[in-house]
Amino acid sequence: MFAKILIANRGEIACRVARTARRMGIATVAVYSDADAQSRHVALADEAFRIGPPEAKDSYLRGDRIVEAAMSSGASAIHPGYGFLSENAEFAERCERAGIAFVGPPPQAIRAMGDKSAAKAAMEKAGVPLVPGYHGGNQVPDFLLDQAVRIGFPVLIKAAAGGGGKGMRAVEHKAEFDAALAACRREALSAFGDERVLLEKYLERPRHIEIQVFADRQGGCLSLFERDCSMQRRHQKVLEEAPAPGMTEERRGEMSKAAEAAAKAVGYVGAGTVEFLVDRGGAFFFMEMNTRLQVEHPVTEMITGLDLVEWQIQVAAGEKLPLAQNDLRINGHAIEARVYAEDPRRDFLPASGRIVHLGLPAESGNVRVDTGVRSGDEITVYYDPMIAKLIVQDRDRPAALERMRKALGEFEVAGPVTNLGFLYRLVQNRDFVGADFDTGLIERHRSELLAPSAPAGEEALTLATLTAWLHLDAGLRGEARRSGDPFSPWGVGDGWRANQDAVQLLVFQEGENRHAVTARRRGEGFEFEFAESRRQVKSYRREARRLTVHLDDATVAGSVVRLDNRIEVFLPGRHHILEMHDPLRQELAVESSAGDLEAPMPGKIIAVLVEPGDRVEKDAPLLILEAMKMEHTIRAPARGRIAQILCRVGEQVGEGAELIEFEAAP
Repeated sequence: MFAKILIANRGEIACRVARTARRMGIATVAVYSDADAQSRHVALADEAFRIGPPEAKDSYLRGDRIVEAAMSSGASAIHPGYGFLSENAEFAERCERAGIAFVGPPPQAIRAMGDKSAAKAAMEKAGVPLVPGYHGGNQVPDFLLDQAVRIGFPVLIKAAAGGGGKGMRAVEHKAEFDAALAACRREALSAFGDERVLLEKYLERPRHIEIQVFADRQGGCLSLFERDCSMQRRHQKVLEEAPAPGMTEERRGEMSKAAEAAAKAVGYVGAGTVEFLVDRGGAFFFMEMNTRLQVEHPVTEMITGLDLVEWQIQVAAGEKLPLAQNDLRINGHAIEARVYAEDPRRDFLPASGRIVHLGLPAESGNVRVDTGVRSGDEITVYYDPMIAKLIVQDRDRPAALERMRKALGEFEVAGPVTNLGFLYRLVQNRDFVGADFDTGLIERHRSELLAPSAPAGEEALTLATLTAWLHLDAGLRGEARRSGDPFSPWGVGDGWRANQDAVQLLVFQEGENRHAVTARRRGEGFEFEFAESRRQVKSYRREARRLTVHLDDATVAGSVVRLDNRIEVFLPGRHHILEMHDPLRQELAVESSAGDLEAPMPGKIIAVLVEPGDRVEKDAPLLILEAMKMEHTIRAPARGRIAQILCRVGEQVGEGAELIEFEAAP
C-alpha cells in the first residue's frame, strides 16, 4: 500500500480524497494555485506545494509541475480526482515514466474512451447499443451539417474529447447549426484543448442513467448499480439519485451487462462510469464513459456502504476488488444535490464572491456534506463555482426526499448568490416527487422553479428588526464611551425620550419590496409594529449567528448575518436579503446608463461579433464572455445600433464592466 499520495486537484474532491487517505493511514500532499493558497484542501493535507498562478492552464493543468511536486514530496501515487487531468492519458503516462502510480485507469483506456468518436466506434464493435449519429473524423462544417440533416433535427453537438456539459449544444433547426457548431468548438478548445465534435440524435424526453463499474488488474469487473442523473440544466447535472426510480431488476441487469462489456472492451482498470440515455420506451443507448470518479459517486457509496476512493487506492496498488458481484446489495435510496454559487434566475450564471457565512446541516449516518470551502473563503472566477454536495440516504425514495428537503432548509450561505432556493423547490416539484421526469423537467417547469421568492414575512422582519436595533444601540453606546464627557446625558445613547418610549422607524428594501417596521422599547423588551399587526418581544437569546426571539404568543428562531447595511435572515427553507434604509435621507434618483451593456459576471472576452456602427435586431449575439469554464453570449436588449465597443478580445473584465455602448432604435 502507498505511504503517501499527492492529490492533483482542489476543492471538495481534494478534501474528499484526503479524508479517505487519512483513515487508511496514508499521508497526503496537496497542490495549489495562488488563488487557493489559503484553501481548505491545503489546510487538510500533511504538506502542500504551489504549482502556479490562478488560471487552471498555468497550475492544475500543468502535469509537469504536479509530477515534480510528487517527486519532491516522496509521494508514490497521484490521485487526480475529477476534472483537470483526471482523464488525460498523457498525464497518466507521465506518472508512469516517473515511477509514480496513477490512481485511475491505464492510459490506453483513457485514450480509448476520452475520444468520444473513437469510443462510439469501439462500443459499436462490442455490441453496446448506440444513439444514431456521426462520430467520424471529418470535421468540415458543411459535411457536419449534411450529417445533421441525415440524422434529423433536433441534433446534439458534443465535444469529442470532453464532458460536463462543456462544448455541447442542442440544435433545433438547420439555420442554427453553424453558430452552434462554432460555439461548441470554441468551448471545447478552451476546456479540453481539442475542438473536434461529434453529432447525436437528440432524443425527446430521455432519462440519463449511468452505471458505476469497477475493475482490477486481475480481470475482475463488476457493477455497483445505477444512478439517475436526469435532473439537469444546460446539460449539467443538478440532482442525482440511486437507485434509479422505476428500475426493474431485468433492466438493471441488461444495463450492467452492457456497461461491463464497455469496460472490458478497452481493458479498463479502476472506477469508471458508463452513461446511457434511456428513451420513453425503456430502450437504452451508450452515450459516453467517464474514466474517473464521478461527482455523484457519494450516492452509490450511501446505498452500498462502500468507500469508492478506498477501492480506487487499493486497485491502483495492485490489489483485487474487495468484493464479488454477489456480495453487493442496495440499501435504501440516496439523493445528492449540488450547491452552487450561481443565479438560477439569470440562466444559472455562475457567481463569485466571499462566503460571509456558511451554515451546514448536521451530518449523520443519513446526511453527508462534501465541501471544499469554509466561511470567509472566496468563490473565484477561475474554477467551478461549486460550494458543496449535500447527500442524504433513507429507507426509500419518499423518506430520502423528505430528508433532503429538511437538510436543504438548514443549509445557509451568505455572500454570493446560490441555487439553494431553486433546489428546495425542485425536490418538492410534483413531477419529480412522483418520479415522472426526464432531462427536460427543469426547462418545462422554469416558471415554477425560478419564480420570485415570497417577500419577508413577520418572522424574518422580527429577526432583522431586532438585529438592526441591537446594532444601532451598540453603536450609540460606543459613541457614548468615546465622548469627552461620559456623564453627559447626551452621551448615554439609551434612546431615552421625554414622556415616551424610545422609538425607531426601520425601513428594509428587499428587491422590489419595501418593509417599514416601527420599533419601540418597552421596559426590558420591545414592541414591533408591522403593516398589519403588532408583536411584543418578551426576551431574546443570541448564540453566534443564531437568534431566538420569544414573542408574546410564539417563538421565532433563525440565523442572521449582518454586513454593513445588509441583513441576511435564514429560516427553514427561506433566505431573505434585506437592505437597511434611512427613511429621512433624501432618495437621489440616479439615471441608469441603460444604453451601456455590462458584464453580468467576471470573465474573459473571447469573441466580439459586431463592429461600431452595426445595426442589430433584438437578441442578436454581440459578444461572448467566458467565465468558470463556460461561454455566455451577450445579446442585444432591443433593436438598435452599436455606438462603441468598449472591450477587446482576450481582455479580463469584472462584473459590471461596460462592454458595449448601445443605442436603442426609437
